[in-house]
Amino acid sequence: MKEPNDDRQGGGTLSAGFHPGRAFSLRDVRWFELDWHVLALALGLLLLGLAFVRAMADADLAAGRSGVSFAKHFQKVALTIPAIVVALAVRPRWLRRHAWLVYGLCVALLVAVMFVGGSRNGSQRWIPLPIGFDLQPSELAKLGVIVALARVLYRNRLERAKDWAPPIGIALLPIGLVALQPDLGTALSLVPITLGMLFVAGARASILLRFVLGAAIVGVCVWQFQIGVHDYQLQRIQTWVEGFRAQDLIHARGGPAFHSYHARVAIGNGGLLGQGIGAGVANQTGYLPERDCDSIFAVVAEELGLLGTLGVLAAYGVMIALMMGSASAIRDRFSRLAAGGIAFYFAAQLFINVAVNLGLVPMTGITLPLFSTGGSSMLVTFLALGLFLGLSSHHEPSLDRDSFRT
Repeated sequence: MKEPNDDRQGGGTLSAGFHPGRAFSLRDVRWFELDWHVLALALGLLLLGLAFVRAMADADLAAGRSGVSFAKHFQKVALTIPAIVVALAVRPRWLRRHAWLVYGLCVALLVAVMFVGGSRNGSQRWIPLPIGFDLQPSELAKLGVIVALARVLYRNRLERAKDWAPPIGIALLPIGLVALQPDLGTALSLVPITLGMLFVAGARASILLRFVLGAAIVGVCVWQFQIGVHDYQLQRIQTWVEGFRAQDLIHARGGPAFHSYHARVAIGNGGLLGQGIGAGVANQTGYLPERDCDSIFAVVAEELGLLGTLGVLAAYGVMIALMMGSASAIRDRFSRLAAGGIAFYFAAQLFINVAVNLGLVPMTGITLPLFSTGGSSMLVTFLALGLFLGLSSHHEPSLDRDSFRT
């Protein structure tokens, strides 16, 4: 069955001009079908995250440290949260037609950051902005990949070997550009998003498993033969491997294992019921690096304890499960793939951040959505949330094959 082409009108080219009415509309949103439960869970997690950051800022102020600023974090949230409404208003058909433009802009920003970006901690990842935070293009690239993959998989059923080249190429280009910054952790976070979308698009699990095994073999070879990686990245992997032995972790706590050691100590301090918000050792001493960002899960575990942390993880899990369920019910294939990709985005960010703090994967800088500080991370999180809500609730006719499924 040949699918009718409903992309002919409106173009998808810049020559037709940009008309806000074609790109954005709240009138077509089916408000009674909006995933209010997903939005409520997300806002609840955001408020809880704000409470933790406020407690960190208060602890730093009491100790005379200038580490965490709640005012700056709240300012970034206030600046970026309107992105939910903007993304909610995006018309799915317009997004599908202009997916290559969105992807191209994301790739262009990844290239631009190499020339105009600011350098921090040996990486060139940020483009300075005058609005209160710097833009990290690698965060936006996650949305660009999701939109582009949904577009190419909209008609591509992965039925032939050559069908795999376009989606793999779409993912590899930003992965390579992000890895060059260098930011290997963010680059690798695109992998589970890509694999998840390929699976939703109809790829057989056995084929995806081969990709995973192949990537694992390549990773081991890169580590063993030290090909194309920096010394500090090799040291992180070595520290991670040795960190499974308690004595080695303790021995290296004053050196390369400083971050991972204090993260696990904080998690262990939480016990069953926790120390109370703001009362944890990580907050009182300020020893835990990036405790408001990459390591915020360790602070949550210490201050809420096992039971409270399981509750937070359950809230994330329910939100992601609801997103998956809502995405599966969307008839339009593009919207279903994009919404599913956004659910995989939240799942990947959650898993990697938690796994890093638990020592299950090597140390890398991945934020916890809705909790961690960081303007770019918040911006992309809100854009992804709004886009998901819009894709699942916009009422637009579609003529692709999936629209007629029962």
